[in-house]
Amino acid sequence: MLQVLEGSIAVAEAVKVCKVDVISAYPITPQTHIVEKLAEMVAEGEIDSEYICVESEFSALSACLGASAAGSRVYSATSSQGLILMAEVCFNVAGMRQPVVMTIANRAMGAPLSIWNDQQDSLTLRDSGWIQVYAEDVQEVTDLHIIAYKVCEDHRVLLPAFVCFDGFVLSHTYEPVEIPDQGLVDKYLPAYNPYNMLDAKQPLSMGMYATPDYYHEFRYEHEMAMQRAAGVWREAGAEFAKIFSRDYSQAVEGYRLEDADIALVALGSVCGTIKDAIDEMRNDGLKVGLLKIRVYRPFPADDIKKALSGMKKVAVVEKNLSSGSRMLGIVGLEVKDAINDSSISVLSYVTGLGGRDIRKSDIRKIVNACNEGKGNMFSGLREEIL
Repeated sequence: MLQVLEGSIAVAEAVKVCKVDVISAYPITPQTHIVEKLAEMVAEGEIDSEYICVESEFSALSACLGASAAGSRVYSATSSQGLILMAEVCFNVAGMRQPVVMTIANRAMGAPLSIWNDQQDSLTLRDSGWIQVYAEDVQEVTDLHIIAYKVCEDHRVLLPAFVCFDGFVLSHTYEPVEIPDQGLVDKYLPAYNPYNMLDAKQPLSMGMYATPDYYHEFRYEHEMAMQRAAGVWREAGAEFAKIFSRDYSQAVEGYRLEDADIALVALGSVCGTIKDAIDEMRNDGLKVGLLKIRVYRPFPADDIKKALSGMKKVAVVEKNLSSGSRMLGIVGLEVKDAINDSSISVLSYVTGLGGRDIRKSDIRKIVNACNEGKGNMFSGLREEIL
C-alpha cells in the first residue's frame, strides 16, 4: 500500500522491516529525523532493537562495530562532518569485514558551514572499503537498504555499505512510497548469520596488529570481496525484483541513451531533474541521454564503458569537488578512466555545491557548454564573480 512519507521516515521504516538488533547514531542535520523515529520505535516496542545513545559519531560507529563483531545486525546514520569524524572507524569496520549498513544523508562539508546538500562527504570516503549506493528518490532509498543488508551479509562479501540519499532534497521531502511487507522482507532477508563472531567460549581476535608479512594480503582479500560484491548485488537486486516488482539489479541505469549524441552522467536525486530537462531538450531536437550511477562502489567501469560506447560527448554532473585535479570532479575522473576512449570527450561540471539549486535551465547550459567543448569547470556560478 502506498503511503506519503517524509524520506527520513521511510528510511526508518525500511530499517524496521530489516529487523536490526542494534542501532547507534548521533544526531546531525539532515539525518536526525531518521534516528529520532527509530528511537521512538524502540521506546514504543515497535522494533525489537537495542538503541545505544553515544556522545559522538565516532562513538556511534564504534558501538556498531563492536555489536557487529558480537554477531548483531546493526545500523547507523550520519552526514557531512559526522561521517568525517567517523573516518578512522570506517576503515576499521571495512577492514574487519563487518557488514554494517549506514545511511548517509548527503550534506556539504565545511568550512564555511553548510547544512545543505552535495555529495562531498560520502565521495571523500570512496576509498574506505565500503560499498556505496546512491538513490534517486524516496522509494529507491527505502528499497536499497533492504538490498544492502542482503549483499553485505552474504559470506562472499562481508563488507559494510553506505546507502546515500540527498539531504533535505530527499530526506525532508514527502513522496509516495511503498514500505515492503514484513513477511516478504523476512522471505527475502533471513536472520543474520555471522561468518564469525566474538564468543568467550571460543575466543578469537579481530582487527589485530598485522606485520608487513600479512597486511598486504589482507588488503588483497578485501579488494577481492569488493569485486565479488558487484555480482552479488546483481543477484540480490534480481531476487528483490521478483518479490517486490522493483528492479535495482543494475549498477547503472540509462535514460534515452539509445540514439543520444551527448550523455549526462550523475548520481542521486539530480537525475530526476536531468530526465525532465532531457525530455524538453529532445523536443528541441537535442539528442541527449542520461546514465545514472546507482552503485558507485564497487565502481561499475565495464557497465559504464558499454553504456557510453559510441557516444560523441559525455558531461558528468558533479555535486562534489576533487580540489586540484584536472577534471575538478571525483566521478568524472573515474568515468573517463572507465571509457578509456580518446574519441569520446568526457568533461566534468561541478555544480550544486552547498545546496545550490540545479534547475533544468542549468542542465541545458551544461549540455551547451559540452557541445562547445567547454568543460572541467564550475557551472552555475553567481554572475558577479564571473
